[in-house]
Amino acid sequence: MSKIEKVLATGKSHTTLNRAGTTSRGHNGKLDIELSTPGSAQPAHVFADTQPHPTAEQLFAGAWSACYIAALGLAAKDLKVAIPADVCVEIEIDLGQTGTGYLLQAGFNVRLPGLTHEMACAIAHAADQMCPYSKATRGNIDVYFDVQTS
Repeated sequence: MSKIEKVLATGKSHTTLNRAGTTSRGHNGKLDIELSTPGSAQPAHVFADTQPHPTAEQLFAGAWSACYIAALGLAAKDLKVAIPADVCVEIEIDLGQTGTGYLLQAGFNVRLPGLTHEMACAIAHAADQMCPYSKATRGNIDVYFDVQTS
């Protein structure tokens, strides 16, 4: 897999849990998109983007983060661990170039406060294995994780 030599643009999301589901926010909240889970009329996810005309990278980061944070909850449940109330996921999608080719890469900053680093990493990586967005991109783009517990 080729590595990006030059980053041209970055789309970011910041997703946290709340009582209604999850909230995904960009940097200044100019665009809100409510997403629901399959079979539910209730919005489960709200994506707030950074620009009135979001880039594909921003939309991809928002959609992936909404899916991934749901997978974190499932992974924690499978491991019989209560997911912290203040869990958050930040995803950055970089559009870059190597030679004349265009590529994507993704960076995850997963925050699971109050858990041991070992357990937080186990949950983060289990979520990556079950998240459909992670499965679709696996082996196609570079993805890196930073898991924090404080």
